This record gives sequence, structure tokens and C-alpha cells, in this order.
Amino acid sequence: MDKERLPRWGWLLVGLFAASLVAQLVNAVLISQGILPERYQVITIITAMSPVLIYVGVWYDEDRQQYWENPRERIVGDVAFVLVGAAVGSSIALVAIIDLGTWRLLQELVAMAAGFLLSWGLFWWRNPDLYTMETDG
Repeated sequence: MDKERLPRWGWLLVGLFAASLVAQLVNAVLISQGILPERYQVITIITAMSPVLIYVGVWYDEDRQQYWENPRERIVGDVAFVLVGAAVGSSIALVAIIDLGTWRLLQELVAMAAGFLLSWGLFWWRNPDLYTMETDG
């Protein structure tokens, strides 16, 4: 894929849209089978979108290209950490506040923040060298 075809925000929007479509398909199956209650469907959306938020930056930024030199197993492990972190973080937050009587939008925003923060935190924990600033001198 040509990075220059779209600006970074364009790739981010395309990725988030695709992740949203996949998450909605998964939700349709899980909800229709009775596996996931409808009020928890935001967890799959957050889980699908979190790798997009992290990896578009890693893919697009020139100073982070060394990440792609890691072994494939390492990258797959990182993706697994991101997915599990997003699912666990958003689940814990949503379960903690879902019965408090707050607006659904507020519940989903809190779950989104918790899921994204935990997933990015786990990614950073596994790859702290990607986010260190090199200083001259």
C-alpha cells in the first residue's frame, strides 16, 4: 500500500471504518446466537478498532519503521496483546459502570478510553523503544 496515496488521518479513517464493519458482523453473529448481550456490543467494536489506532501510526511514521524488522511471531504477539488489552480494559470499565444509570454514550466513551489505554499501554510495554526520543549530545 502506498502511504502517499492518503494522509495519515485518511488511512486511519479507512482502517477504522473497516474495523467497524468487521466488528458489526461479529456482533450480529454473537448477539443473534445469544452469546453477547446487546448492551456489551461496544466491546467488540473497541477491540477491533484498537489495533488500527496503534498500527496506523507505526506503519505510517518513518521513525518507527524498525518495528517491522521484528520476527513475525513478535508482531503477532503484539497484536494479541493489543486485542486482549482492549477487550479486557473496555470490559472491566463497562461492567463497572453499566448499572450506574449513566447515559449509554458516556458508558461507551469510558469503556473506549479504558480499552484503548490498556491496549496501547500493553503495546508500549512490549515496545518501549518505539516511543523514546533520541537526543543529540
